[in-house]
Amino acid sequence: VTITTRLLVSHLSGIRHYEKDITKVKEEKEKANRELKLTKSCQDKEQKEKEGKGIEKTDCVKQKKEHNSETKIQHSKPGRNNKEFEQEEYYLKEKFESVIESLKIFKNDPLFFKPGDQFLYSTYGFTLLSAVVERASGQKFTDYMLKMFRDLDMLSTVLDDNEAMIYNRARCYVYNKKGRLVNAPYVDNSYKWAGGGFLSSVGDLLKFGNALLYSYQAGQFKNRNCKLLPGYLKPGTVAMMWTPVPKTEVSWDRDGKYAMAWAVVEKNQQYGCCRQQRHYASHTGGAVGASSVLLILPEELDTEALGTWPVAPPRGVIVTIICNMQSVSLNSTALKIAREFDKEKRAQ
Repeated sequence: VTITTRLLVSHLSGIRHYEKDITKVKEEKEKANRELKLTKSCQDKEQKEKEGKGIEKTDCVKQKKEHNSETKIQHSKPGRNNKEFEQEEYYLKEKFESVIESLKIFKNDPLFFKPGDQFLYSTYGFTLLSAVVERASGQKFTDYMLKMFRDLDMLSTVLDDNEAMIYNRARCYVYNKKGRLVNAPYVDNSYKWAGGGFLSSVGDLLKFGNALLYSYQAGQFKNRNCKLLPGYLKPGTVAMMWTPVPKTEVSWDRDGKYAMAWAVVEKNQQYGCCRQQRHYASHTGGAVGASSVLLILPEELDTEALGTWPVAPPRGVIVTIICNMQSVSLNSTALKIAREFDKEKRAQ
């Protein structure tokens, strides 16, 4: 088979995640698909009822209540009920000197499916991607990334190195089996720098979001008296990164698709005065004792105003949350915050 960097960055490579048993992975995916179909089925029936079709709704309402009550139980205690963190490889303590060396964890394991056929989120896919960056750049992956962070003025973003003295490093927390809050266990993240091995701050993540949004919008501001500096990336590169990839899915927003290292929801509205889907890009993060999200909601630009000052990129709302608690769902909260700020801006 052939695995390309595009397949890696969109989690279509077939490389496993932390779970080694393909049967368990398939069962989880089937369960998630059933829940998604049930939700969409109920939404369609409710829409038809509103349109006066007279659909019998008893079964749908019953199923939806059962599904909602089950979901409520699962999420009633943030940080306490996430089976993913039962995987042993989250808690590795071995120190790896290079990303090439860390490939030994999974390089001899079979692929779960033919590359390009199915979506499976894989941290190890990004470990392999970091090895590609290392070979292509001729530098250690960590050196390459730290230089990039300096270029982006992200001076508080560093490797999550246990030995280093890191100013203002936060403690991380988890719930133990008795439901009590305790310090997160010691882990060494040198096996997955690219997939969850950096420490940052909300300020730095906002700078990262602004740099991407500026790059995305800079190409639309051509008729200006004052020349704009180029973005860190080309506008077409960010547009490509934020274009949904077929056969992908997103666990934290059923309206979204996975793109290139980002989850993306496209602009969509089917009926007047009804639900409107705004274009946004986001990604959540989960680690032992920590959760995070970065969400970018670009402003819908008025093309007639693009040539006039002071309209200048980046235009939109960026929300980032970092929480030193494990298994906290943050994307929906970030989206609500972004929409409130966006509503306020449009009202002015």
